[in-house]
Amino acid sequence: MHAPVQQYREEATKVTKDELINSVIKSCKDPNLSKRLTGDVLDSVFENISKAIKKEKRFAYPSFGTFTVRNRKARKGRNPQTGEEIKIKASKTVGFKPAPTLKNSL
Repeated sequence: MHAPVQQYREEATKVTKDELINSVIKSCKDPNLSKRLTGDVLDSVFENISKAIKKEKRFAYPSFGTFTVRNRKARKGRNPQTGEEIKIKASKTVGFKPAPTLKNSL
């Protein structure tokens, strides 16, 4: 029963930052593109996406998808070790809705 969850976790961690940087360099086909510069550009991209989500409460990239701020209500939960009921505070999270182009390509 736990094997599919474990398999999903392994698949979800396959692409590291270093692998992403190498993939971007390879797809750009520019021999002058350094690993450091590519890493800095990727860091900047993700930083700017984060800022846009915080400020505008959403960020959309055509043919990829939309990130939005979602509110979670306060709820009751259980401490898995003791079984004791606990209160979970309301919080915010980021949701992602893939664009039809991305969704259909999966």
